[in-house]
Amino acid sequence: MGILQTLFHAEEDIQGSKFRAIFVGLFVAFGGILFGYDTGTISGVLAMDYVKQHFTSRGHFTANETSLITAVLSAGTFCGAVLAPLASDTLGRRLGLIISTVIFTIGVILQVASSGQDLLIAGRVIAGAGVGILSAIVPLYQAEASPKWIRGAVTSCYQWAITIGLLLAACVNQGTHARNDSGSYRIPIAIQLVWALILFIGMLILPESPRFYVMKDKMPQASEALSKLRGLPQDHENVQSELEEIIANYNYERSFGKSSIFNCFKPTNHQLKRIIIGISIQGLQQLTGINFIFYYGTQFFQNSGIKNPFIIQLIMNVVNVVMTIPGIALVEVAGRRNLLLWGATGMCISELIVAAVGTALPNSLSANKTLIAFSCTFIASFASTWGPLAWVVVGEIFPLTVRAKSVAVCAASNWLFNFAIAYATPYLVDSQHANLQSKVFFIWGGCTFLCFLFVYFFIYETKGFTLEQIDELFETCRSARHSKGFVPSACSAASPDSCSESNKAIVETIEKV
Repeated sequence: MGILQTLFHAEEDIQGSKFRAIFVGLFVAFGGILFGYDTGTISGVLAMDYVKQHFTSRGHFTANETSLITAVLSAGTFCGAVLAPLASDTLGRRLGLIISTVIFTIGVILQVASSGQDLLIAGRVIAGAGVGILSAIVPLYQAEASPKWIRGAVTSCYQWAITIGLLLAACVNQGTHARNDSGSYRIPIAIQLVWALILFIGMLILPESPRFYVMKDKMPQASEALSKLRGLPQDHENVQSELEEIIANYNYERSFGKSSIFNCFKPTNHQLKRIIIGISIQGLQQLTGINFIFYYGTQFFQNSGIKNPFIIQLIMNVVNVVMTIPGIALVEVAGRRNLLLWGATGMCISELIVAAVGTALPNSLSANKTLIAFSCTFIASFASTWGPLAWVVVGEIFPLTVRAKSVAVCAASNWLFNFAIAYATPYLVDSQHANLQSKVFFIWGGCTFLCFLFVYFFIYETKGFTLEQIDELFETCRSARHSKGFVPSACSAASPDSCSESNKAIVETIEKV
């Protein structure tokens, strides 16, 4: 644990259980396995001979069928993400996650029972709704429950869990795709029930977010939850100090009026600026083309003449898992902006090379080797930067009064872009339609160049700040390019002149508390 504290620049005077601070966030990140495994399973299922013979009348899926079966999950997740605040703001972050596992389980059962496209599609829509709720609440809970010294790394682990889910799906698909019975697709789909059960049981035990209790004016419960998360007695100075800051900041935010979904788009407290940043980074994450590899990779490699496409897809998933680890380790060292800029550069170069070589030497051995090699460097660049950090940014830039709703809107935008890309891509690469094949990487490469520009001009550096200090950052620092030089005010009742306007109000509220 001392190594972790050094690596993530934890403060010397941190008191309480560092293990507990890390473990809670890591366990909640397990929800990403449901997300990743479900995403990764369908790529292999649609390429299985048994499925193609029994789920179609012609022995193969058309571009329309592939688009519908794959993208319909994202339609469900979009609806789930939009509705997530109804659970997370009303019943709590913890109960919201429990509900998501129940909905997801119903969808999985329908998919296992399916023997044709209709029930499979219905099951994917319902399972998608569960994943959508989960995707909006997991980074929210992680950001609210984790101390600032480890918050970025813990939230990054959500993406790591997604990559592990993708890898597990590839492994199971590799083990069952050759079966000539319904077990070829039912086994990989049914295994998802295990992941849902683990998360369900764990959330029965973990504490609620203290910030949720503050929103509900349940201060004793907030104190108890914070005590459990920090591993300190409720009357400990650190627990009381952190709780007072949360309460005061929330009361200041609440002074602007009641919160609704429309408040996410109001200029008050720079919320409009924040929501635009959150929606944009989620949309750009999808426009990198990463899910092209994981949704259609097996079929794409198959159509490109590459032997053993299931093995190649498995290799891609291993790279994805392994290269997420540097991102987790460096997020509190290098910072958000630097990693996102480096990642965009690496992805752009890799994808343009794949597109150029694939266009110049189509279906050649050299082109296929280049496709595999630079697909790996593209995935490595994404996994260590944009994969985890898009969720980190969204989880920490919003004020408490609209945090759950704002994260839900951003997650929904992620799934909306996900749906559009998943639905359109088969038509872009299919030989009967646009037939772009490797040229599709010109599109993804151009989008990653936009990613670089977006980060340079709009992403604030939030490394090492509490969620309440990030509010001050947006209030006082007008330019994202200058955010690295931001120093939180040494705000106290003894020196009110050192405070920003919002923090002056917060100090007054703390005195009342």
